[in-house]
Amino acid sequence: MAKRVMILATNGFEQSELFDPKKSLEDAGIETEVVSLESGEIKAWDKDDWGKTIKVDKTVDDVANCEGYDALLLPGGQINPDLLRVNDRAVAIVREFNAAGKPIAAICHAPWLLIEADLVKGKTLTSYHSIRTDMKNAGANVVDEQVAEDGNLITSRNPDDIPAFSERLISRVLERVPENA
Repeated sequence: MAKRVMILATNGFEQSELFDPKKSLEDAGIETEVVSLESGEIKAWDKDDWGKTIKVDKTVDDVANCEGYDALLLPGGQINPDLLRVNDRAVAIVREFNAAGKPIAAICHAPWLLIEADLVKGKTLTSYHSIRTDMKNAGANVVDEQVAEDGNLITSRNPDDIPAFSERLISRVLERVPENA
């Protein structure tokens, strides 16, 4: 059975932080599914203006649980995670992936979702520099590295880190033993 990664995002995701890891995952033979707050399409933020759109495969309300997925990808951007972290179902999905021990990869501002899900205390993580104080206040040990990995959490700082971030997520997904094996 093919490996599959859920990409949880909404309007205002940083364009490169969704499209680039998605392409890398698919190039590695891993299926991706975009899950959002609403059906239809969501629009990227591309550095300093609105960017491309992407089709939504499912809404958060269509997702019963994290079964059938091997990992969760949380792209950043400032707008996207701020909208997602106030949605109870989106936060519940993050918690479900964590409870199942599945990899959760969060880049840039996306660790705000990890904070909201109460997953960062005692973890060594990284993020975009402007939310590092939020991370520390939530109990994380914050480092300034391309990729920080602690347990099932994989974090990166910004678009410059996407190649290393994507490589680590792909590695974790491909090494994962199927649940029913």
